Amino acid sequence: MCTVSSIRKIIMICPFCNLDETKVIDSRLANEGAEVRRRRECQHCLERFTTFESAELVMPRIIKRDQRREPFNEEKLRSGILRALEKRPVEIEEVEAAINRIKHRLRSTGDREIKADKVGEWIMSELKDLDQVAYVRFASVYRSFQDVSEFKEEIERLEKELPPMQS
Repeated sequence: MCTVSSIRKIIMICPFCNLDETKVIDSRLANEGAEVRRRRECQHCLERFTTFESAELVMPRIIKRDQRREPFNEEKLRSGILRALEKRPVEIEEVEAAINRIKHRLRSTGDREIKADKVGEWIMSELKDLDQVAYVRFASVYRSFQDVSEFKEEIERLEKELPPMQS
């Protein structure tokens, strides 16, 4: 728990004894510079613990197709992408990088609200680069394919966009 005193000094509460007598003994960047990792020591009980600090950025609300608005949910984004990538040979680091690019696009719009359709298109774009099978899986649900011909049309569209195979 973190509180701010009247002199604007940040006070960290020890998670072991709940006193606010802690001291930073080491700080370094973490998560590719997106966070600060601080190693702290309680001056009372002498226990050590680690805290992470990161910027809290407000994500836009998502406008669903039925016009409902809901907060952006990173876990919902991740689970949809992972469901499409199930049993596909894609590294988790690549998935996390794609999720981070989508979140960056969301933040950089500067909008307070954004349509779910736009986010869906960004997801499809990322999946197209990660794995074509996952892309078609996601597209089939996202675009509500009704029959095999819609799968065929999407695959043909995808094949036209791909560079020719070299032998």
